[in-house]
Amino acid sequence: MHGTMGMERQRDEARRAQQDFHDLLVALLPKLRVQALALTRNRAAAEDLVQDAVANALAAQDSFTPGTNFAAWMHRILRNRFISTLRKQRETTDIEDLPTSAFAVGAAHEDRMVLKELSRALGRLPADQREALFMVVLQGLSYEEVASATGCAVGTAKSRVFRARRQLQAWLLGEERPAAPAARSAHPAMRAMLGEAHGGV
Repeated sequence: MHGTMGMERQRDEARRAQQDFHDLLVALLPKLRVQALALTRNRAAAEDLVQDAVANALAAQDSFTPGTNFAAWMHRILRNRFISTLRKQRETTDIEDLPTSAFAVGAAHEDRMVLKELSRALGRLPADQREALFMVVLQGLSYEEVASATGCAVGTAKSRVFRARRQLQAWLLGEERPAAPAARSAHPAMRAMLGEAHGGV
C-alpha cells in the first residue's frame, strides 16, 4: 500500500516537473526567437533554429536542474545548435525581418526609416557582437546571463556589447570606424542600441 502511494507521489512530481519545464519553455519562446534572429538574420532560418533548440531541450530535459537559470540553459542550447549547423548553411542577410515591435516604437514613416537604417547597420555587425547586443537590449539579460548563455567571460560579454554599440554609432554617422561619442539620438530604438556607446549603462 505504502509502496503504491509512493509510486503515485513520484509520478505526480514527475508530471509537475514536466509541466513546469514546458511552461518555462513556452514563456521563453519570444526571447529565443529574438536570439535566433540575431544569429541567423533570417526569419525562416530563425524559426527553424528555435524549433531545433526546443526539440533538443525536450530531449535533454532530464539534464536540466530545476531551480537553476533556465533561460541561460536554453540560450546555450540554441547557440550550440546554431554553431553546429553553421557549416552546413551560408548566412543570409535578412535582418530587416526583425519586427519593429521588438524596439517598442511606433510605425510612423520616420520611425520606419530609422529602423531600416538601424537594421542595415545591425546586419553588418559580427554575429557574436550582434547576439550579445540583442540579448542585453531586447531581452533585458544581464552581462552575467549573456556570458553564461554564450560561454564567454563577463568581461567579454560587456566588450562585445560596447564594441557593437560603438560600431553602430559610427556607421549611423556615415563613418566606417568608431570615433568620439556623438550627441545622443532622440529616437528610442537608437537610444536603446547605442546607450553604452554614449557612456550609458
